[in-house]
Amino acid sequence: MQLYTALAGSLELMAKNVVDAMNATGVKRLIWISSMGIYDEVPGQRYSSILDTYRNSAEIIEASDLDYTILRPGWFTNKDEIDYEITQKGEPFKGHDISRKSLADLIVKLAVTPGLEVRHSLGVSTPNS
Repeated sequence: MQLYTALAGSLELMAKNVVDAMNATGVKRLIWISSMGIYDEVPGQRYSSILDTYRNSAEIIEASDLDYTILRPGWFTNKDEIDYEITQKGEPFKGHDISRKSLADLIVKLAVTPGLEVRHSLGVSTPNS
């Protein structure tokens, strides 16, 4: 079993509750949607406190013993395309936008491929966007 989340609101509390519930039920695989910029990885951009809830919820997930993948997508578009590149935590974010269709493609790959990008935080964007 696994869990995919795309939440809004009190993300820190939600992250804690998700981790606790997963630990209580023995579910180990989590795909967590966050935001680009939580590690100041977007060249030329500084996102101050507006991303604190995303940054803090990612820290809760990363401190867990879950088989998580945190996705940090760029700004969503409705383009009918599957075209994206991935950056790892600590690497500069490439691009700026990401189509919903591209993000869905990656989420499906993560969900159906055991061990893919486990315990990684991935920046996701369209090349040269």
